Amino acid sequence: MIVLMGYSITKVLLGILYVSIVLLILTIVYKKILVKLKKGQADPQDFCILYSLEKNPVQGEIEFYFTTKTTRNITLQLLQADMTIFKNLFEKEVKEGGQIVRFDSTTIANGDYFFQLVTENQKTMKKFTVLN
Repeated sequence: MIVLMGYSITKVLLGILYVSIVLLILTIVYKKILVKLKKGQADPQDFCILYSLEKNPVQGEIEFYFTTKTTRNITLQLLQADMTIFKNLFEKEVKEGGQIVRFDSTTIANGDYFFQLVTENQKTMKKFTVLN
């Protein structure tokens, strides 16, 4: 029988087997914990994506672009710099996909504004500057 520093090969192999089993059990428990914690996270399908404007500052016609992965009611609002709602630009039900809402910025004064997308479970906004 081979002896390594006072240990037989059988004891060494059993030790390796025990360590491997413990690591396997810890890995399984860790994965189950991750699955359980993930259950409370928000589903990306529930939210729209509101994109920034291509040019900032803007002048003339502005194209606001957003995407949704499900059919939902959307409100797109224009807010003043003090965060008060200035104008509703768009309010209706949209289907899955991308949407463009056009607005003529020459109808408002130069300055800083926000555009805000509102759904039943989301409110997101972006800032822009008008220089006509």
